[in-house]
Amino acid sequence: MSKELKEVQGIIFKRQKFHEADLLAKIITKNSGIITMIARGALKPKSKLGASLLNFSYGTYVIVSSGQGLSNLRTYKNVKQFDGIFNDLTKNAYASFILDLVDHAFVEYQDLGKYYELTSLALTKINDGEDAEMITQTIQMQLLAAYGVEPELRHCVICGKETGDFDYSIVKGGIICSNHFYTDADATRLHLQPKETAVIRTIGLIPFSRLGTIKINQDTKKATRRAIDRIYQETIDLNLKTKKFLDELNLFT
Repeated sequence: MSKELKEVQGIIFKRQKFHEADLLAKIITKNSGIITMIARGALKPKSKLGASLLNFSYGTYVIVSSGQGLSNLRTYKNVKQFDGIFNDLTKNAYASFILDLVDHAFVEYQDLGKYYELTSLALTKINDGEDAEMITQTIQMQLLAAYGVEPELRHCVICGKETGDFDYSIVKGGIICSNHFYTDADATRLHLQPKETAVIRTIGLIPFSRLGTIKINQDTKKATRRAIDRIYQETIDLNLKTKKFLDELNLFT
């Protein structure tokens, strides 16, 4: 496959040393999916490439790419950084987890569709000091579809009822109304309070423009966090280091 020189807009989210003075950096891009770039000589003292590849940097990167495998970074334009995320441990943890989730949902060069804009907006809001926990929970719920798990949140999966008290059923893949709680084994129904189920429904369906606008108390937030964790564990079973670190931070909140 022939290589071409192209510009990509995106966000750097992983980097590591490669050989003596080179860097490998992963970037989530607007139109070309997730790409791993090699920046040759980026660790040399006189190189300007390394500074453009700090985590949570974003801008335009000029690469040589064949559409598969490693792409070569040539130069960059108008690169800035989410300083609020880079300099804050908690914001960094939430943002790293979000980007890790996206990274595992797609193969390299696969079009991310709406998820690039969703991710970019989430990082912007976290950087600006909005509720990182609720933004992350929203991303988790909306990313389920990218993993091939799209729960039914609009109505009861059994009878189609849209109003009333609901709970979430893992085995049935969505919400069930109180008339059908008896149909679900205790082990696979989350036993959420009606308000908690309402939050799960809302953040799973909320438009991008309202990302981060849901305000709930800490007890409800912890309950929905546990519920979403269980949905992921029993339907996708990811084992991410970024999630473990985030859980350790949350022990102190």
